[in-house]
Amino acid sequence: MNLASLSASYLRARPLQTGLSLLLLALGVGTIVMLLLAVTQLEDRMGRDARGIDLVVGAKGSPMQLILAGIYHLDAPTGNIPLASVAQLEKNRMVKRVIPLALGDGWRGFRIVGAPRSYLELYGARIQGEFYSRPLQAVLGAEVAQRTGAGVGTTFKGAHGIGNEGGDEHDMPYTVVGVLARTGTVIDRLVLTSIESVWHVHEAAHEPADEADRKALEEDREVTVLLVQYASPLAAASLPRAINATSALQAASPALETARLFRIVGAGAEAMRAFAVVLVLAAALSVFVALYTALEQRRYELAVMRVLGASPGRLFGLLVAEGAVLAAAGSLLGVALGHALTSALGAWLEQAQQPTVTGLAFLPEELAVAALAVLVGIVAAFIPAWRAYRTDVSRTLASG
Repeated sequence: MNLASLSASYLRARPLQTGLSLLLLALGVGTIVMLLLAVTQLEDRMGRDARGIDLVVGAKGSPMQLILAGIYHLDAPTGNIPLASVAQLEKNRMVKRVIPLALGDGWRGFRIVGAPRSYLELYGARIQGEFYSRPLQAVLGAEVAQRTGAGVGTTFKGAHGIGNEGGDEHDMPYTVVGVLARTGTVIDRLVLTSIESVWHVHEAAHEPADEADRKALEEDREVTVLLVQYASPLAAASLPRAINATSALQAASPALETARLFRIVGAGAEAMRAFAVVLVLAAALSVFVALYTALEQRRYELAVMRVLGASPGRLFGLLVAEGAVLAAAGSLLGVALGHALTSALGAWLEQAQQPTVTGLAFLPEELAVAALAVLVGIVAAFIPAWRAYRTDVSRTLASG
């Protein structure tokens, strides 16, 4: 019988102590793996969502809120801005492209976004069907189409409010003319239409009495945010400051605000990671106590093995192998638990119609976590193994 199978048989003989050590180690490793998977995937997803956007311009308020609303569509916007701001910004020599968005309504928890075709091009989205060319036509993101079962030809009415905060429905229905192929970006979770459609829906309750009223209504038209691309790297140094200081608008950098967001989220992740490390250390202590206790109970048995020809090195290897087998089993369970927890988190996020994560991904860092956990188990077994190595055969046999 080799060391691994002999060690496994000894571990099975102590189910309670073995189970506790496995549980602690699996919880610690599982928590670390879940954090690695979730944080890495969310960072990657938010990076893809913000790719190609150098600046977000909107109404005065919180820069973080402006980024969350304008790029990730996870928050309420800070307000609306005059339509004239678009033309003014487009004339700026430091600006390469301006993409205006009009927000405010939702459908079945998904946001309705008024956007030009350049917004789809920003994410490389391909349409199955047609792009909207007339008012009250809409294109659905892949996730919207999948979760609602809607397709080309479907009609629906938007509701006041965004996300799951929708209120009364508008009277004017949209008609779906296209569905986007999945891109893995925020656009998958949006209902897209023309900005003119958003104005049309909201102006329907304020029918102008005459031509003067119609012109006044058109002059008051607004958009919600402007997504800006710089014409040159030098624009990053002066354009945001100029917008914030000399206008009623606010400019926010996606790179800066996203980094600040992950610092805030990172504090909670670090706390969970520290808790997971404590669990791993507790598991190591449990392994040490289990093996040390087992050594005291098996001293006579180990002495008999010495008499039968087992070398001190073999006894040392036996105890180390027990720690390694226990740690390896706990690590494997922990990795499986981490992926299961990530899948559960992804299902919950999908139900809440938020950016999702998957437990089917695998990161190379997981191998390092598992290897470190195995090393911790081996180190915990060292003292009991050393005592087994130094067993005094004659004295142990004499004491019975």
